[in-house]
Amino acid sequence: MEIRVERLTEDNFNSHSLDNFIRHQVVTECLRNVDGNWILLPISFVEEWSLDKCREEASAIANNLYGDMIDYGAFEETDLIGYITVGTERLGTKGQYVQLVSFQVSEPFRGMGVGRRLFEKAAGAAKGRGAKKLYISAHSSKESQAAYKALGCVHAEEIIPWIADEEPFDVQMEYVL
Repeated sequence: MEIRVERLTEDNFNSHSLDNFIRHQVVTECLRNVDGNWILLPISFVEEWSLDKCREEASAIANNLYGDMIDYGAFEETDLIGYITVGTERLGTKGQYVQLVSFQVSEPFRGMGVGRRLFEKAAGAAKGRGAKKLYISAHSSKESQAAYKALGCVHAEEIIPWIADEEPFDVQMEYVL
């Protein structure tokens, strides 16, 4: 199985590119900040994207391919099996961050290095924009947190309020470039 990672363009991405994408995650534990300490709590739910949700996400990406975001996709032949989006706006009190806006790997391809390859592309793009760090509003599930930590992400030194407010249960993280 050969997987290639490349910049998303209108030639390789459209509003149906996520039709076969499997965004499924069974969550049993999530990190929560309790009295200033991060602890795992038994919180169970299933995240699963419908075809409509996949097309909504794909349309949002397709509409912004040449806008203020940088998008990369991982492909197995013509199937998109993962994607990552990095903003270009500088954030933080010192302009040290750019935001990792979205990062997904289709369930059958997790644990195969696809996410790491996408993340490395995103980090390179952010560094190329002069950022010192990626800012990540990361899912709080035990599995997502383990994946981000394996990539070298840590809790953010500075919280960007408007991002944190959008997903109050996310863990605000950063990655030093």
